[in-house]
Amino acid sequence: MANEFDPDLPSNRLVYEVRRDDAVWPTFKERVEEVMTFYGLSDAEKQAWRDIDLRRLADLGMHPYFLPQVTRLMRGSAGNHSKSAAAQAYRVAFGDQIVD
Repeated sequence: MANEFDPDLPSNRLVYEVRRDDAVWPTFKERVEEVMTFYGLSDAEKQAWRDIDLRRLADLGMHPYFLPQVTRLMRGSAGNHSKSAAAQAYRVAFGDQIVD
């Protein structure tokens, strides 16, 4: 995982704002292309979001705190627990770095 992040990376602003916007986050998955365009994500960022490629987003400069938020936005956060789809997507991406 990248130790540094890019505070100007559009994906960081997207996550920060969308997860606080009750008008956007519930339908984010259905509107992801529209939202990514609105926030000005690069082609590389857009593809990483589509692939839910957390390592790539980290390499591009996403803040580590926001990486699990990507899985929650893309996979849903209902029943947010260690076996949820969001948690499992994070484990797939960074399982080799998770200490139980």
